[in-house]
Amino acid sequence: MADHREHPRAPIELKVDYRRLNSFFADYTKNISKGGTFIKTRKALPVGTRFLFRLSVPGREAPFELNGEVMHAAPQGEEAGMGIRFVWATADERAAFEGLVEELMTRSLGPLVAQNLLRPKP
Repeated sequence: MADHREHPRAPIELKVDYRRLNSFFADYTKNISKGGTFIKTRKALPVGTRFLFRLSVPGREAPFELNGEVMHAAPQGEEAGMGIRFVWATADERAAFEGLVEELMTRSLGPLVAQNLLRPKP
């Protein structure tokens, strides 16, 4: 299956907390990009669900509070989880988080690999 993502993803595991109805969940990301993330879970939310979640980033005092929309979900199998597209309230909010993702990719993958991943497609 072709990968049609706008932004490349890096395999970075971060803790994610979110709420559904009256239940709280704590899961982990499988990967992250400037545009979204994949959350590993067997309790996937329905496609189209918009929700608030907290993303814990090492070295940051408080978690990021982000809005996301479930773009695809697979509640079973080895790749169980849900693909999330970030939903931004402002351009400044988006730019600040994109800078953080670039920093995480550089720390996780090294500067050369991160630079190659983040380079705009021709």
